[in-house]
Amino acid sequence: MSLRPLLPLLAAAALAGCASSPTTPAAAPDGTRADVAILETTDVHANVLSWDYFKAKDDPTVGYERVATLIRRARAEFSNSFLFDSGDTIQGTVLADYQAMVTPLGCAQELAIYQAMDAVGYDGGTAGNHEFNYGLPFLSQVTGTPMEIDGKRTTHCAGPHFPLVLSNVFDAKSGKPIFKPWTMVTKTIEAYSADGSRLQVPLKVAIIGFTPPPILKWDQRNLQGKVTVSGVVEAAQRYLPQIQAEHPDLVVAILHGGLNTAPYTSDMENGGWYLAGVPGIDVLLLGHSHTEFPGPRYDGMKDVDAKRGFVRGKPAVMGGFFGKDLGVIKLALERQSGRWTIDRDDTHCEVRPICPQKNRCVPADPTIAPLVAQAHNATVAYVNTPIGEAKLRLSSYFSDEGDMTALAVVNAAQRDYVQRELPKLHPELAGVPVLAAAAAFRTGFGGPDDYTDVPPGPLTLRSAADLYFYPNTLAAVKTDGAGVKAWLETSAARFNRIDPATPGEQALINTHVPGFNFDQIQGDLAYVIDVSKPVGERIVELRYQGKPVTPSQPFIVATNNYRASGGGNFPGLDGRNIVLDTTDGVREIVAAWLKRIGTLDRAELPGTSWRFAALQTRGAVTFTAAAGKQAIAAADGVAGIRQLRENGDGTATYAIDLAGRVPPKVDGQPAHRRRHAGH
Repeated sequence: MSLRPLLPLLAAAALAGCASSPTTPAAAPDGTRADVAILETTDVHANVLSWDYFKAKDDPTVGYERVATLIRRARAEFSNSFLFDSGDTIQGTVLADYQAMVTPLGCAQELAIYQAMDAVGYDGGTAGNHEFNYGLPFLSQVTGTPMEIDGKRTTHCAGPHFPLVLSNVFDAKSGKPIFKPWTMVTKTIEAYSADGSRLQVPLKVAIIGFTPPPILKWDQRNLQGKVTVSGVVEAAQRYLPQIQAEHPDLVVAILHGGLNTAPYTSDMENGGWYLAGVPGIDVLLLGHSHTEFPGPRYDGMKDVDAKRGFVRGKPAVMGGFFGKDLGVIKLALERQSGRWTIDRDDTHCEVRPICPQKNRCVPADPTIAPLVAQAHNATVAYVNTPIGEAKLRLSSYFSDEGDMTALAVVNAAQRDYVQRELPKLHPELAGVPVLAAAAAFRTGFGGPDDYTDVPPGPLTLRSAADLYFYPNTLAAVKTDGAGVKAWLETSAARFNRIDPATPGEQALINTHVPGFNFDQIQGDLAYVIDVSKPVGERIVELRYQGKPVTPSQPFIVATNNYRASGGGNFPGLDGRNIVLDTTDGVREIVAAWLKRIGTLDRAELPGTSWRFAALQTRGAVTFTAAAGKQAIAAADGVAGIRQLRENGDGTATYAIDLAGRVPPKVDGQPAHRRRHAGH
């Protein structure tokens, strides 16, 4: 990526100036109409630039700098607009980790993503679950929000130049919300009276923010004993009376969450459908689900118009993820009985992509890259730090089908760490077998380039970041054979149930179960997954060191803090059986292990631990992956995979032959450990 010289700040200032335009408004008589655009970004995950830090190259399919172009165009299209962000903003790229953990920002420094957003100009936002990944002190600092943490008041530091609101997270001691729960944004808008006269009138928009209640499980280490969380509906009901007392014209709920019509609970992760049903909320901004609304994923959902973008009669939008899209709600407002009402027939919602067609993406806004050039260049230099060499390719293209090359590195590093460190803390557990669990974080959800792919050759910290995407810390849990089986059964829900008698194609992957919840366990363990059986009955031939695993057989499993604390709702994992809870990041542990190994070949890695049960099917069992990668599967010993057809978007449909599946090589310690037994 070429970073152009710093442009005059006037351009950025002009763009930011769109966020407010103070005038002297007049009263709006009944019959007055106005179109107001509510613009939304969400789940940007610190993708400031169109740059792939893993592959060290430009990637025009992502990047806030291109969303900024869509925002500028929308503001030119609509004379009245508001811009909000629905969270998961500050975490998700190597750039974010660099600013949070490698070279932490000083109090006076602003986070790169907020610099970019301030150049565009926002009217408000909320915090997503990933805002809490780096801990409350960091969150307090970079959002410019003083908080009471462990009895001490944090300093007011540089943060975004727009209000962040969050209504359902509270300080555990005082009971007060850690962010302002809601605020009022007032603008002068252009409207037209019934006789066609143009008017300048005020519009008061209240915004209230919500984050997923399960953050207490997902970030237990950072949040336990420090905050409490309420359900999103309860928080709305708590603060809406205060909001209504200020007589807003509109109430916009900014929810970092999606839609779920299952029975409501106070810890519901995606409570948007129920929030839309709360009287007093007029507009719903969604996020967290890394998809688009309106969009086909929500076709058929009760009381949801997935084409025009309405949830229980309320206009709603979810603007994608990773800086790929902009959410747009065109509100048609009409003044009736002295108040603004929404004309639903003339209101519509849409998601505008930065790449409306393959290889046709909007240009980057030229004001963004110069603002973050220093942080970007420092990050690139950091991730190029050498840590070793690989003799084999490490990829996740076929991790769902049994290629464990990339996961084996993570599992080997986690297992090695726990085997060395756990006896120091718990000598009584020194003889308990240690397993390791890892999932492929990049399995194509974001497109054909969204896979881990570390080629043979020099390894750098960029390689470690590609192998382990999230800033999780390592944890170990004590369980038993029944617990291991339940863990694997939950993971195996990643697959659809395959009917051998069906003549047509059957999709192997259940896309409703994300790849990061398909844990694959290694460490002298071997098991078979029978996808012809129902969920919960698929793990067969579970063996440890060649012998059947008994339900009461004790095990230690090395994993990450998210999973150990209950993330993913795996049975028996709720934080209570953690026996090792470290502050060391899994990515850093992987990097240190690779550096110690020096030269990585297959002999250093545990063998594949699982296979599919042999299954003769009448029709093809299919899955989607990046096109043209069949040779990688063959090289890594994953037999029976063939590409059927390309899909025209960089992906292809593959078939996997489940008949005659052969047992995997015996899993166990890396070869160098086996050669030096007793080390």
